[in-house]
Amino acid sequence: MSTTTDEVINTIALSFTDFPEDVQLNILSFLTPLDISNFACTSKRFVTLCRDDRKLWFSMCERKWGSKTHINKWGNGMISYKILYYTLLQYENLIGFWRRSGVETDVPLVFFEWGRFYVAGSRVKPSKTGSYDAVKMPFLWMGITSKGEVVNYLDPVGKLELNENVMNLDDLGVVESDLVPVNVNFMGKNHVVVEENGSGFGYSGRGSSSSSGNVREEEYEDLCGSPGSLPDKLMSEVYQYFANKTSPGGNGSARRQRRRERERQGRRKWEPEDYVKIVNPLPTPDRPLQGLWKGFCDDTTLEFFLVSYDDIGGIACRRLVELCKPFSAYAPVFWTSNTTFIRSPLSSEEENIYESRMHIQPLSEADEPCEVLPSSDKRVILCMHFMNSSYDLVIPDLAGSTVNPRQAEGRIWQYEDGTFGFGFLRDNYIIDLRCIAQNGQILEVADFSGE
Repeated sequence: MSTTTDEVINTIALSFTDFPEDVQLNILSFLTPLDISNFACTSKRFVTLCRDDRKLWFSMCERKWGSKTHINKWGNGMISYKILYYTLLQYENLIGFWRRSGVETDVPLVFFEWGRFYVAGSRVKPSKTGSYDAVKMPFLWMGITSKGEVVNYLDPVGKLELNENVMNLDDLGVVESDLVPVNVNFMGKNHVVVEENGSGFGYSGRGSSSSSGNVREEEYEDLCGSPGSLPDKLMSEVYQYFANKTSPGGNGSARRQRRRERERQGRRKWEPEDYVKIVNPLPTPDRPLQGLWKGFCDDTTLEFFLVSYDDIGGIACRRLVELCKPFSAYAPVFWTSNTTFIRSPLSSEEENIYESRMHIQPLSEADEPCEVLPSSDKRVILCMHFMNSSYDLVIPDLAGSTVNPRQAEGRIWQYEDGTFGFGFLRDNYIIDLRCIAQNGQILEVADFSGE
């Protein structure tokens, strides 16, 4: 009697409980905390498995961030991996580029990246050495102590050298006055405020408020929805709130708190800084001009630019330092309402417009710093685009005066190597731009000690 394929499959079918524990943990490591919580509700045995910190939660951390940081080095390997998971989940949104907001500064760009057992924030600015180099200056460190306390601190002077015990105060190797304890407050996903923490040496602690940007240990169970949990904590907080509102001496307590706050403000060593996330810092095949770029301007200084695409098909380029100022959105370097490119070969008139202009080149690519070279000596043009330098061409009198179209009109030339340059008909030069970063790393980084 022959055996069908379906019968063979049925005879070797295995349930999840038939797998070895290491296979079960490997499968569960692909799930989210909410999935883990739902799975734990199916069996008492699975509850024990899902609460295994050293096995399951380490596997989840290792799978998600193991290629970016050393999971077993966080907290010197002495903390709960469940706590670590939620901490790293919060930190993950920090990774990438952010810009200062609301204040004029010559260093508007900040880059957050994974370290061995911490997250590091670095200020990034154009080099003044006559090259395309970007200067990267680490200033903010975020991690966890071996006691499970979240610690964030600023190193304004850049003297700190990290080791595996750096998050513990006794092992820092620098005096406390050299560092500024801070809170990193997450205002949604795309806004962060860094402000001084006057309550202690950078420790947010396991009982810290959510404004510190980290989740409390008591909240983990509620967030992952562990089986059998009830919203007792929420009801307790509501009761405590109304009890404090009506309790005798409540007003006096509030006055004392305000007085302590004023005293703390007087001792502040660091003013709060607001940062806005640059959501699209890199170009894509559909948006080849998008992202963070750097290039030499007509005054031969290196500057950072941000090119963004809007929802109606327009492209705008702005200097990064201008974005920190109020109402900077009305002052683009160039702008166009159409993303259609003209492919090569170009017309003779357009070829003449390009070849009659010069390129400003840095020291590393020319015999003299910022030498001006003919366009014919440079890159191969892939395509070309029309643009202008003012919204007035589309929205008349926006700036209060009419702009001469000939003075505002310009061109964008995209090159075969993925970079691009732009220039205006009123000028005799082209500004060539390069990407600031690639594959999550800043390109052409210079030593900041000489800056």
